Amino acid sequence: MDDIITRMKQDKFAQHLGIELVGASPGRAKVRMMVKDEHRNSVGMVHGGVIFTVADYAFAVACNSHGVPAVAVNCTIAYFRQPSGDTLIAEATEVSKSRRLGTYLVNVTDAEGTPVAMFQGMAYRRVGEEG
Repeated sequence: MDDIITRMKQDKFAQHLGIELVGASPGRAKVRMMVKDEHRNSVGMVHGGVIFTVADYAFAVACNSHGVPAVAVNCTIAYFRQPSGDTLIAEATEVSKSRRLGTYLVNVTDAEGTPVAMFQGMAYRRVGEEG
């Protein structure tokens, strides 16, 4: 598990956005990002793509946490409201896992715990490529 966490912390895009891996365990992950001006769209709201990316990173950590490389095959997101404050938190939970597929729910909140979005992702587990 430590190797997977180390590898996931090397994600260049997550680093570029300032997404921090707060915690992970098999099938679970929690990440946090401080919202800055460059994360906002032309009307001053947090860009939907930023919210999606924070959720996607938590999903990636959770679905790779078993030591088998996994890649997304389907992702959807529902946006509820703009976050208050300057922090986004995404918590991923494994809903189901078979030899080849895993399904995950990711709840995105602001620092006050107010729901911002819900992301659902399905990952294909590349069995035989453990690393």
